[in-house]
Amino acid sequence: MESQANLTCQNLPTIFSSFVDTFVDFSVSGGLFLPPPITPKPQNPLQTIFPSPTRLIAIGDIHGDFQKSKESFKLAGLIDDHDKWCGGSTTVVQIGDVLDRGGEELKILYFLEKLKREAAKVNGNLITMNGNHEIMNVDGDFRYVTKEGLKEFQDWAMWYSVGIDMKKLCTELGEKGCVKDLFEGIPLEFRGVRPEYFEGIRIRIAALRPKGPISERFLSKNQTVVVVGDSVFVHGGLLPKHVDYGFENVNEEVRDWICGLKGRISRDLVRGKDSIVWLRRFSNELAKDCDCSTLEHVLATIPGAKRMIMGHTIQESGINGVCGNQAIRIDVGMSKGCANGLPEVLEIDRYKGLRILTSNPLYQNGKEASLDAKPKDGLGFLLPELGPKQVEVKA
Repeated sequence: MESQANLTCQNLPTIFSSFVDTFVDFSVSGGLFLPPPITPKPQNPLQTIFPSPTRLIAIGDIHGDFQKSKESFKLAGLIDDHDKWCGGSTTVVQIGDVLDRGGEELKILYFLEKLKREAAKVNGNLITMNGNHEIMNVDGDFRYVTKEGLKEFQDWAMWYSVGIDMKKLCTELGEKGCVKDLFEGIPLEFRGVRPEYFEGIRIRIAALRPKGPISERFLSKNQTVVVVGDSVFVHGGLLPKHVDYGFENVNEEVRDWICGLKGRISRDLVRGKDSIVWLRRFSNELAKDCDCSTLEHVLATIPGAKRMIMGHTIQESGINGVCGNQAIRIDVGMSKGCANGLPEVLEIDRYKGLRILTSNPLYQNGKEASLDAKPKDGLGFLLPELGPKQVEVKA
């Protein structure tokens, strides 16, 4: 009987995966709703510096809008009509702020994880980053959560609970009491919150708090600062104190906090207006209000860095650069929960230089759904004067 029970335990992930795949769209679950293994795997250091790829794509804030997220990947030729990776060896950086303002946050998280796996099989790379909204949610700050977002987490919790119940069927785990209560330490009600939202908030806290199943599975794999070739990626911006602290230290400390391995981390790193994920000194839409001297100093202290690429602040004019292109701002407010802007992504090609890929029909030639680019007024500074056209329009 004992060997039969052990066999059942070993087969539970496969059985449950098949069950979920039958009833839930793979891009949402991927059969991934089982609780994580009881014995945590050793934490590998997060890679902070990456070599310069032949093709690099940067995608801005996507805030819970699954459709716009897919449109961004298709715009850059990274996924096919079946939402499978077709970007080959391209490196992609998503700058953070997947969470809040929309109702398909989990759908995007699972989708990005699926693409990471598919890309890795063909030497591609998808790097996901922490934005201020990821940090806020781990902190239990739900000011920008939507009703739809709460409902999505409630649906997730139902499947997660099924997974826990199936784990408990395993005698070996059940007797040792290794399955932790998802809601341990979380109150039943919250002051100032309407009762109909209590359950959704409890689930969201449980899922996203430090060592929560969603924060640990997804957000702990995010970097907070990344250098790819000669480009530095960060959600808000970097000051000299952040460089002095060390990018590897930043990534490790944020990851350890999300995994519940340490207490609250420094305000200088992820909280406050001058922190890495909140800074706006280089992203103000008015170029005259950008602190170009500080930016120049910061880049000079990072070996080989030519530019800082950031999100966080919506650019109503679309992707643009200031401070002699040392600051490239890529948050176009594409989510329906923000400005409902048309998707744009930044491409850095070893042979073609920097280009903006946009879905904006204003930049198409005439009435034809042509893929030929029309220059986007005011953005010529992103390219050498005689270089390739700076905007490529996708239908």
